Amino acid sequence: MAEDASLSAHPFVTAPHHTILALSIPVFFSLVAEPLTGLIDTGYIAQLGVVPLAALGVGTAALSSIFWVFNFLGIGTQTEVAQAAGKHNQPRAVRMTSLALVISMLSGLFLLLLGWPLTPWIAGLLGAAPDTVGGSDLLAQATLYMRIRLCSAPAILLTLVAFGALRGMQDMRTPLWIALLINAINIVVDPLLIYGIGPFSEMGIAGAAWASVVAYWIGAVVALVAIGRKLGFTRQFDPRELTRLFVIGGNLFIRTGLLTLFLLLTTRLATQIGAESGAAHQAIRQVWLFTALGLDALAVTAQSLIGYFEGANWVSQMKRVAALCCGWGVGLGVALSLLMLVATEPISAWLVPDAALPLFGAAWFVAIVVQPVNALAFVTDGVHWGTGDFAFLRNVMIIATGIGAFLLSTIDQANPDALLWVWAVTGIWIAIRAAFGVARVWPGIGRTPFKQPDAVTVA
Repeated sequence: MAEDASLSAHPFVTAPHHTILALSIPVFFSLVAEPLTGLIDTGYIAQLGVVPLAALGVGTAALSSIFWVFNFLGIGTQTEVAQAAGKHNQPRAVRMTSLALVISMLSGLFLLLLGWPLTPWIAGLLGAAPDTVGGSDLLAQATLYMRIRLCSAPAILLTLVAFGALRGMQDMRTPLWIALLINAINIVVDPLLIYGIGPFSEMGIAGAAWASVVAYWIGAVVALVAIGRKLGFTRQFDPRELTRLFVIGGNLFIRTGLLTLFLLLTTRLATQIGAESGAAHQAIRQVWLFTALGLDALAVTAQSLIGYFEGANWVSQMKRVAALCCGWGVGLGVALSLLMLVATEPISAWLVPDAALPLFGAAWFVAIVVQPVNALAFVTDGVHWGTGDFAFLRNVMIIATGIGAFLLSTIDQANPDALLWVWAVTGIWIAIRAAFGVARVWPGIGRTPFKQPDAVTVA
């Protein structure tokens, strides 16, 4: 086995818990920044009336889903850079990052050119049709907002890749500061353009869209400067690395698409059960999505650490990262369960209409109980992102979503406990992912890198 004295100096080796927290906390705050800014955006637009607010809801729902699908660019880059760092192969990290940045810029331009003519159709699919409340005005405002926001598509995808590269180098603070900068600019510019303060003309919902465009392009430039200083760029690309990124992208695209599909199926079924069920489901879903931010921070941390030690062929340390991150994840899941239990009354009073309260309690309890299992699903996703085991995660999502979709189809919508069963099936969907994620590490099902012996000794 090769000897590598530098590995013993890695912070995780000597202070694992401190390292996990030091990496996870900045990631958490960078993830939280955007939804908080979205709430402020909503508050500004709400002052303009119901139609602009509805148009904002349509536009953000559509664009968030589209950009989320392209998150594979950041995930793939993070894994590749982390593994290159473990191999002490900076030229490869530079090549993969530069290649991903080019792909992200081209993808962003593609989204802009393709999305521009399709925005009225997309808005109509999401309810902004001429025969709905607000009619043609709602459709026009949603289309305008989406078209302007699409101008930020290249910047958003560039930023995703830059964040992935920085986190692959275990630099979690730079993405945090850039995320805070983007959202601060958005918050400051929003009222100036929406209401026409000072030298600016009143632009309404278009002002909110332009504020986001300005903020993201400034953020993208700052992110590129950070990459240039920490890694550098190159024009030397290997066609095999391009193929690898596209394979990674294909696997993650399928996985993310199926995940999104299952969540859409649960929302659709909950709404078909009745308006009260749909309202109760939306309240639970919003809290569930917010709690996922903390779990996602642990997943990103696990991905970077696992990727680094996988690149170094230090399998025993990979298992140690997986064990400790899973432990922290379960602990966080239990804490979230307790917090949700304690906050049941204020959350129900704040988010749930009176008519939906009879359906809320039982389904909410299921969402509480499943949090520790949900934590394992998130963290093990990060673990297997770190090893580059994307095909395995794709296959697990195919199995989980197939079973989940079948079980959803068996629910009797007339059953008074139908919403409870929607969330019970969601719990099964989560448990399948968590079980496979854990079993891939312990005992190590299939062809997994966790079965390999250490190929490095540490002085």
